[in-house]
Amino acid sequence: MDKRVLILTQVLMTLMMAVLMSGIMSVFAMGFTAEWLAAWPKAALIAWPIAFILTQGAFPLANILARKVFAPRA
Repeated sequence: MDKRVLILTQVLMTLMMAVLMSGIMSVFAMGFTAEWLAAWPKAALIAWPIAFILTQGAFPLANILARKVFAPRA
């Protein structure tokens, strides 16, 4: 896969996951309130770079594990 496509995929995927997960988890903690709506964007902006950095290690590890699961049996 083209390295640019891979990096852009990780940027977009981590953005989507950070926004969705921070929203979902903060709703569980706070409920649908005005405070939740005010806090959610900040939580998403904090979560996004963390998610991106963590995928740099997690994605290769997940790829290795998936290849082992589906490796041809001898």
